[in-house]
Amino acid sequence: MKVQNMTSNRSGREVANQFTITDDEGNTYFQSYRTIIAKVAPGHPLHGEVILDHNWDSSRTTGKYRNQFLGETKKETEAKIKDGTYVLADLNS
Repeated sequence: MKVQNMTSNRSGREVANQFTITDDEGNTYFQSYRTIIAKVAPGHPLHGEVILDHNWDSSRTTGKYRNQFLGETKKETEAKIKDGTYVLADLNS
């Protein structure tokens, strides 16, 4: 398992409390503080299967780094949830 702090797009410095985690199966997670927000499983040509926690939009800071992790805007994420591209689940139990 590998854990890394995310970095600011503006300064290039590590950001506290925002992490990417890669497990031994190749899944990549975005964690904000102590909450897993997103999981990207290998397999899809672009990102893999994306699963978002029900609290995917919990705060402005979480949203900023979630967008960076997924490489898209909040509107794009909302559209993918609506059309079923992204799945909502409890990633923290």
